[in-house]
Amino acid sequence: MINDIDQIKLDDRIILITGAGDGIGKAVSLDCAKRGATVILLGKTIHKLEQVYDEIVAAGGEEPAIYPMDLSGASADDYDDLHDNIEKEFGRLDALFNNAGWLGASTPMEIFDTELWYRVMQVNLNAPFLLTKACIPLIKKSSHGAIIFTADPKTTAYWGAYGVAKSGQQSLMTILADELESQNITVNALNPGPVRTSFRTRAYPAEDAREMNKPEDVSAPFVYLINGNCNGVVGKTFTLDDFK
Repeated sequence: MINDIDQIKLDDRIILITGAGDGIGKAVSLDCAKRGATVILLGKTIHKLEQVYDEIVAAGGEEPAIYPMDLSGASADDYDDLHDNIEKEFGRLDALFNNAGWLGASTPMEIFDTELWYRVMQVNLNAPFLLTKACIPLIKKSSHGAIIFTADPKTTAYWGAYGVAKSGQQSLMTILADELESQNITVNALNPGPVRTSFRTRAYPAEDAREMNKPEDVSAPFVYLINGNCNGVVGKTFTLDDFK
């Protein structure tokens, strides 16, 4: 059981959130800003990022930064540029939330389109690796850094490239946690379960979304991990039950 999440403050923390334009990424961005953080909003759709920006400013939060980036086509040089821009503007990074994801298609492996496979793996596995690699030197400058992943274990039929990528992302998280444990950087993941997002609707079009948590209902546990003070816990995949 984890208590007092509502009391967490993020004053002066610089936080990079991917997939910040909608869903969980948007909700966590708004929550972090409300708690005093400066948020770097990364996503591929500029007008969605601008809407989140406007909501943060209208609520009196610290002015966020917008960083448009299409993870499906980004090169290694693009991630180096991201590092350089953050270093120039802020000098450090306190937390990275690897949240962006893309389903691609629910298709049997036997007929999965090869080009689509590469694109899904790029967004869900290669991008988190490249982004984390670029950001680690910045996070090492934080007094208590954090790297967080949105977990989504999908290992049954028809999850294809997405399921494989998320399994790989889980391994990436645990390996990073082991490697960075002595660097004052916590690395963890959170599986929020079913959440009322456009991603979930595409994956499960017949579900009744009214029975699910809304993104804002699951943002506080992510904030707890972003805060970086996890009572020494690293390499863990949390669930919502851990916060009850």
